[in-house]
Amino acid sequence: MNRRKFLKQCGLIAGGISLSSTVANAGIKLSNKTMQYQLGRRRPNVIYILADDLGYGDPGCYGQADIQTPSIDNMAAEGMLFTQHYAGDTVCAPSRCALLTGLHTGHCYIRGNAVYTLRPEDFTVGELFQRVGYATAIYGKWGLGYLNTTGHPNNKGFDHFFGYLDHGHAHDYYTGHLYRNSETIYYPGNHNSYGDSYSHDLITSEALDFIQQSKDQPFFLYLAYTIAHSHIECPTQEPYTNKPWSANKKTFAAMVTRMDRDIGRLIGLIKSLGLDEDTLIIFTSDNGPHSEGGHNVNDFDSNGIYRGLKRDMYEGGIRVPMIARWPGKIKPGTVTDHISAFWDFLPTCADLLSIKLSKQKWGDIDETVDNIDGISFLPTLLGKPALQKQHDHLYWEFYERNGRQAIRQGKWKGIRYNVNNYPGTDEFYLFDLDADPDESNNIAATYPAKTQELKDLMATEHTKAFLSNFRFSWD
Repeated sequence: MNRRKFLKQCGLIAGGISLSSTVANAGIKLSNKTMQYQLGRRRPNVIYILADDLGYGDPGCYGQADIQTPSIDNMAAEGMLFTQHYAGDTVCAPSRCALLTGLHTGHCYIRGNAVYTLRPEDFTVGELFQRVGYATAIYGKWGLGYLNTTGHPNNKGFDHFFGYLDHGHAHDYYTGHLYRNSETIYYPGNHNSYGDSYSHDLITSEALDFIQQSKDQPFFLYLAYTIAHSHIECPTQEPYTNKPWSANKKTFAAMVTRMDRDIGRLIGLIKSLGLDEDTLIIFTSDNGPHSEGGHNVNDFDSNGIYRGLKRDMYEGGIRVPMIARWPGKIKPGTVTDHISAFWDFLPTCADLLSIKLSKQKWGDIDETVDNIDGISFLPTLLGKPALQKQHDHLYWEFYERNGRQAIRQGKWKGIRYNVNNYPGTDEFYLFDLDADPDESNNIAATYPAKTQELKDLMATEHTKAFLSNFRFSWD
């Protein structure tokens, strides 16, 4: 009998990897207080709520005047609002890959929205939680692996899954089927038209049930809502029915307010179960706003003061709202300008659990936690800015639209468009975000040394993608 089988029979395995000192032997170093977390009465629950294509300017607490988002706004009043948080990328799949793996898109496996799946060696934050005994669930849109693949959520650290496996399917809020783990659940009254089962409501119900069922143990819930992605569909246009707006504009606003309502229901449940001070809740969006499916980004100034939208490397395409709430730990009503990105989430969770990520293998599993690009932002959450490490720079790449790259270093932002023409007729832009937050004044020619520095950093951060159609043409 090998070591893993012995430990499993002894009841010391959770999610396939052992806990406590056994985990330390597998390449994860835990402090003595990890099993009874030092900052709370129990190890903290984590709920990560990810909206889909919700712009920086869509929530009220980020300046929205027309769409009602009282629950999100109240989260900000009770927690911390980030003004300089960035998505993993400017479209769904690579952004979510960066979120879950702690790697930016110059390093992670999935760098576009084509049909590909996470590999066994792509370690995720779900696996991090699962392997120290947490109940784990993903409800909503996955987009990183299909049925019978290594990237299915049940194979990437999540005990429970309900929702959509791929992005195209997730366009339809009245779909004829969803998935529960590997089972197909049919909704015969829908058939891709308006029916009785609005998927957002079904996803919310599953999430609330999971919280109720997991209340007596620590849990990680990744709630990946599909609002406000693509098709503009909602059971009602309330409370905007009588607004002098177009039908699509009213429906879009109703969708966002419906999501906000259900975030309020979730927080209400956490409070009623007495878990409020034991639960960190984060709300954000996977990339900038879209103008598709009947929605116009200008209807509500969804990108706020920023230029660009989904698929752009301008701020409007990658800067996203983020709010963190943890009563008793996060000071209410705080605002931070700490520069952070999706790939910071995994190391933040490791820090939260006093887990030291190592470069060793996880026991006899061929997986490594190596070269994490993220930096924990837990010190910022806990009001300890003096302990907060800073990024020297952030980096993104995008393989559609003839290839695009972006890099931010302090106030400087570099963007290269038409990357596939490099080194011929590619276009490089340099912006000073402090003086020019809407990126309207290209100063690359004025600052040639900084321009070259950022170009060199782009070259350093970009590694050749594993997949041929996710490579820039000059690789």
